[in-house]
Amino acid sequence: MKHFSARFSNAWLLDGVRTPLVDYCGALGAISPTDMGIKVARAVIQRAGVAASDVDSVITGSMAQADFDAFVLPRHIGLYAGVPMAVPAILAQRICGTGFELFRQAADQIALGYAELALVVGTESMTRNPIAAYTHRSGFKLGAPVEFKDFLVEALNDTAGPITMIETAENLAKQYGISRADVDTFAAQSFERALKAQADGFHAGEIVPVVNEDFALDGYHTRGIRLPRKVDQVAHDTHPRPSPVETLAKLRPVYAGGVQTAGNSSALVDGAVGALVASDAYVKRNGLKPLARLVGAAAVGVPPEIMGIGPAPAIRALLERCELTLDDIGLFEINEAQGAQTLAVERELGLDRDKLNVNGGAIALGHPLAATGVRLTVTLARELKRRGLRYGISSACVGGGQGMALLIEV
Repeated sequence: MKHFSARFSNAWLLDGVRTPLVDYCGALGAISPTDMGIKVARAVIQRAGVAASDVDSVITGSMAQADFDAFVLPRHIGLYAGVPMAVPAILAQRICGTGFELFRQAADQIALGYAELALVVGTESMTRNPIAAYTHRSGFKLGAPVEFKDFLVEALNDTAGPITMIETAENLAKQYGISRADVDTFAAQSFERALKAQADGFHAGEIVPVVNEDFALDGYHTRGIRLPRKVDQVAHDTHPRPSPVETLAKLRPVYAGGVQTAGNSSALVDGAVGALVASDAYVKRNGLKPLARLVGAAAVGVPPEIMGIGPAPAIRALLERCELTLDDIGLFEINEAQGAQTLAVERELGLDRDKLNVNGGAIALGHPLAATGVRLTVTLARELKRRGLRYGISSACVGGGQGMALLIEV
């Protein structure tokens, strides 16, 4: 099968940190994704114990045009994180696979000699997706439609079909014989695992609390974060909640007779994740202890109408490239875009549920598009290390019909 893949030999995930993932229109709803990105960039540099002046490249992802200065989001994240003025910044986009794409580009830049240390940031404000119009630059004609639409809603419709992302999951449910009860059971387990990980303090280990603060840059305008009145700090993910099957079963399906509901699909949340990727030479020179090694990455295309199956061929392509088998993989983190979609991938690959999303997934925690791949990979590395396992794969489906996967080793 034709695929786009690579094996890495010189790229290390030093560390990663994220904001809490906060429900749509919640305490992070008014904050620019740029400022959330600056927050995690500063935090991961501090946590990794490296100098911001050592960063050679800034690689960012953010899907929505969620602020009027969105064009300079990558540059501002780098500058306000203390990265040297001469260091360039870039924005990458592979929709839900963007976070993995950031790691792939960082590994490539290191392999090609562009950088020894790359700052990777995925940041997303789902709340600040605009109400937009693309047809009124020349004015409004008498009697013509006024075409302001909700960008977030419209973006979930693949106009090639046309088909919505939920409909793609319904197609997979039919193809793989997945019932509503199957999906609700999977969703209940996602919530249960997320709540346990939260109670055990596992998620807190990768979270930096968000507070009111200024981001100063000598000679330039001061940016910063301002939380809502009476909110001093945001320190926990807000979407995980007790969600037994009996409760989920009462929710109305998005489409009559379908399996997907608001309770068994990924939650809308705001948040950001930062990570650092370094070369062998940088790690050794500075006596660092990385979280994991980046082993390889793969991206594939699949039919748009079943886009959710994308992780399955991406994982197969990745394993082929890296000369491993499914049995070699200790844990998987596969984005739970929709419950039926993740179950289809599980069934297609024959995955062991005990190895999949063991600390909960996007149904419980949320899916801040460009940040998700970074979050999944950091979570995976930490859990592999905790369990003493060697290999793990993080992966996601991608709207429009793609899948992407990343292999790491601890």
